[in-house]
Amino acid sequence: MTPPTLWPLQSVTRIRRAWGGSLKYSGGRCIMYEYIKGIIEDIGTDYIVLEAGGIGYFITATGGTINMCRVGESVKIYIYQSVKEDNISLYGFASAEEKRMFLRLVSVSGIGPRIAVQTLTAVSVQELAIALVTGDTAALTRVPGIGKKTAQRMILELREQVDNDELPSGDFKAAAAADERCISEAVGALTALGIPQAEAVRAVKEAASKADTAEEIIRIVLKGIDKF
Repeated sequence: MTPPTLWPLQSVTRIRRAWGGSLKYSGGRCIMYEYIKGIIEDIGTDYIVLEAGGIGYFITATGGTINMCRVGESVKIYIYQSVKEDNISLYGFASAEEKRMFLRLVSVSGIGPRIAVQTLTAVSVQELAIALVTGDTAALTRVPGIGKKTAQRMILELREQVDNDELPSGDFKAAAAADERCISEAVGALTALGIPQAEAVRAVKEAASKADTAEEIIRIVLKGIDKF
């Protein structure tokens, strides 16, 4: 990923006074932008135009961000700046939490800013967090531009980065990990009985929604052993 543009402090001070945004400092220099406060001037299907300090910023935004905006209203939009050789683009988010999840997404190989925005348009931060923690590749592949391999890579790289406050309850992550252990134990036991692994995985996933323990899953699968 191309690093963001760094600006001298004296230049940033003048810019900051002009439009009232917040800037992150690092080693005596500054990364633009953290957020911009301004007035919504235009809204499109995948963008907003935000005026601040007499400048109109064209910002590609998530669906949730666009839905909360109204022309003429004052808003605070969290910003990610993408800098390429021939283009500088701004991406906007209604909350710091949404931006934080976006930053995780673009850290994954094969996911650029536009796919990350599409992902957060298709699913909420909480829905995405749940999919990552539970390893739900089916939910992730429903997002345009995300295939099975990319979904698996997302889960592998981001699962441990999900915060508890992004999940339905504080113990959700622990519960999801326990469910995964049950499934793994059940598959191992069934393959030890001679059931092919692919068939065991399929049967266990079907039975998991009806049981709370590995033993119960195994019992349900063995009752339907004629399927094998």
